[in-house]
Amino acid sequence: MDFTGALAGVRVVDMTTVFMGPSATQMLGDLGADVIKVEAPGGDPTRTVGPMGDVGVGPLFLGLNRNKRSVVLDLKQDEGRLALLRLVAGADVLAYNVRPAGMERLGLGYEDVAAVNPNIVYAGMVGFSQRGRYAAEPAFDDLIQSACGLPHAQAAGTDGVPRYLPITIADRSVGLYAFGVICAALYAREQTGRGQRVDIPMFETMVPYVLGDHLYGHTFIPPKGGFGYPRITSPNRRPYRTRDGFVCCLVYTDRQWQTFLEVVGKGDWFEADPRFRDIRARTANIDELYQLVADELQHRTTAEWTALLKDADIPLFPVHTFDSLLQDPHLGDIGFFEEVEHPVAGRIRQTAVPSEWSDTVPGLPRPVPMLGQHSLQVLREAGLSEADIATLLACGATADARETS
Repeated sequence: MDFTGALAGVRVVDMTTVFMGPSATQMLGDLGADVIKVEAPGGDPTRTVGPMGDVGVGPLFLGLNRNKRSVVLDLKQDEGRLALLRLVAGADVLAYNVRPAGMERLGLGYEDVAAVNPNIVYAGMVGFSQRGRYAAEPAFDDLIQSACGLPHAQAAGTDGVPRYLPITIADRSVGLYAFGVICAALYAREQTGRGQRVDIPMFETMVPYVLGDHLYGHTFIPPKGGFGYPRITSPNRRPYRTRDGFVCCLVYTDRQWQTFLEVVGKGDWFEADPRFRDIRARTANIDELYQLVADELQHRTTAEWTALLKDADIPLFPVHTFDSLLQDPHLGDIGFFEEVEHPVAGRIRQTAVPSEWSDTVPGLPRPVPMLGQHSLQVLREAGLSEADIATLLACGATADARETS
């Protein structure tokens, strides 16, 4: 196949499922890697979620698995395990997000894999570091959000009730970090000539995500204040209501506060009121200042505030709904939402690769594969004979999309 982009020539055996792992491997595929998605006979569970799930291409799966080829292998059968090792022998990366003990039980631990390919980057996206007491614990997005304190942070800035963020923030954030770690491991291999095992734990990735803002006074020993960055935990840090909608209006610098106060007819406050003296004073009084902005913005329309504040260089942006986001004019300028024809799902909408390259430009996206669509193709590329493939088909250790559809 023709793969173009910065990672062209890199082959990834992708054993990941659901959100975290597939998001990382899709990023690799978007930049040109040949990502071979190895699925159990039942397929990745997200295939069946939502509209078109009955035919195995639900919206969540479509959003996480483009630029991949699908191979069915039953790894609980010796035939399937040995076929996987044949794929690994010619790969650069093996990515997985089951617990390491599960990989060991399958006979696919690092030592097993390195025995057939010592140059492999063996990348595990796991719940917790394998050096601590939580090593064997299962991990899901909600659980990791709880573990790293995100619901507590939400409660501090709202009504005191802990809530999960309504996106799979832990899965997708750790997937993004895993993408970078895998690329770094490939670079290290170029420098040293050696492959290695790398673990990317969710809990340990997300803790600095949260405490980077909220360790605050406890950064110091002994503490020099409490937890929580006041600008972020303020209950008044929220979109502001205008006469006809909601906006984000960020008044931050000395100059922006001075200008904003002039616009709303309170220009003398900047010099006279000690709350505005500098960013330190404003942070200490941020609740009151956010409320001041909220009180002022409700008197004019979004369009009026946009006209008034744009020339004053005060950042303002209307709050999008999911629907209006699809109509965003800037995203329209750059063709960010692409409409493509999927052979089974029909016409679908997908987002563009968000990085832009002057040289190693990613190629056109390849459609999300059906379960087992590339089983025979990939197994042949790995050097399996027609007799070997027939044996795998006969015992159910692999499947061809034509037989599973």
